[in-house]
Amino acid sequence: MAGFAGYQNEIYLQGLAGTVPPFTTDPERLEESARERLEPGPFWYVAGAAGSGATARANREAFDRWRIVPRMLTDATTRHPGVSVLGTELPAPVLLAPIGVQSILHPDGELATARAAAELGVPFVLSTASSHTVEDVAEAAGDGPRWFQLYWPNDPDVCASILGRARRAGYRVLVVTLDTWALAWRPHDLDRAYLPFLRGVGTAIPFSDPAFRAGLAAPPEDDLPMAILRWVQLFTGVDKSWEQLPFLREHWDGPIVLKGVQHVDDARRAVDAGVQGVVVSNHGGRQVDGAVASLDVLPDIADAVGDRVEVLFDSGVRTGADVVKALALGARAVLLGRPFAYGLAHGGQGGVRHVLRGLLADFDLTLGLAGHRSPAELSREALRPR
Repeated sequence: MAGFAGYQNEIYLQGLAGTVPPFTTDPERLEESARERLEPGPFWYVAGAAGSGATARANREAFDRWRIVPRMLTDATTRHPGVSVLGTELPAPVLLAPIGVQSILHPDGELATARAAAELGVPFVLSTASSHTVEDVAEAAGDGPRWFQLYWPNDPDVCASILGRARRAGYRVLVVTLDTWALAWRPHDLDRAYLPFLRGVGTAIPFSDPAFRAGLAAPPEDDLPMAILRWVQLFTGVDKSWEQLPFLREHWDGPIVLKGVQHVDDARRAVDAGVQGVVVSNHGGRQVDGAVASLDVLPDIADAVGDRVEVLFDSGVRTGADVVKALALGARAVLLGRPFAYGLAHGGQGGVRHVLRGLLADFDLTLGLAGHRSPAELSREALRPR
């Protein structure tokens, strides 16, 4: 079996020699397995959600409200799952979402993730909250496609400096996260008083930045508490405005995508502001408890702006069927989050590769078995409400 679906046969053939996958291929069991491997602090920092967890649950429930309607005799033996997004050629409509502080899951952190993504040609979106610098992750990624996610600093000089470093290091697209200018009430983290940044973890990018370091009396390696205090002041507590977006354009000459869009009017304002894409996302349920599921608002946003900007999607993606449903409802591509982080916890680069190959194989098989040969053939006609 050619293409990504070939991973299925690879697993079965290895089974003839008595070899089974390094850990589960079941996305529902993957989280449970990661919980067994990780300390409670790191596990819940990834798995936890805002408040009661209602938004995270809603994200998954929204997928279950749609059903795929398979078509027969469509000559779907050979499939072409690739898409082009903002000038980046993707082998499939999947990117790895920006997840910070990955070193709490595995010592290699973002370096391992970047290498695994590059092996498969899947874009990795590096978080500002990385455990490693933009330059080191770029070196690990080699020729692999990479985007950069910005948590917008409150200091313009620091912001401009970080953006310049990312651009010089070969990151093509800027993904600006809008919904996390303050941390939500997250009981799992609060009950353990666990916030990695206050230990200097996930701060490699600002701590290595010359503009950030210029504002310190002593470098972070000599006075960590003061560096952390400056980090808190620069990266939390201040919401930005639409009027400030031109600043980013002044300091980034590539495509800009706004992440965290949940309302049609905000999507329209993004178009008016001249950005090139939006990510329909509620941060995986980590920011607003009781918020609308991202999939529930995706069709309206795609209808409103999908002919003018790229509409991407995250929040709740776990399976190949989820990818098919999101694409049929208007997304150009999806961002995969927690599952690859759990893979990282299981086995570093190899763990991320296993999870990603599994998702790509599942998507490839589901696409074909539903009667489609490429993502371009997917529309709402492929689905029915439950």
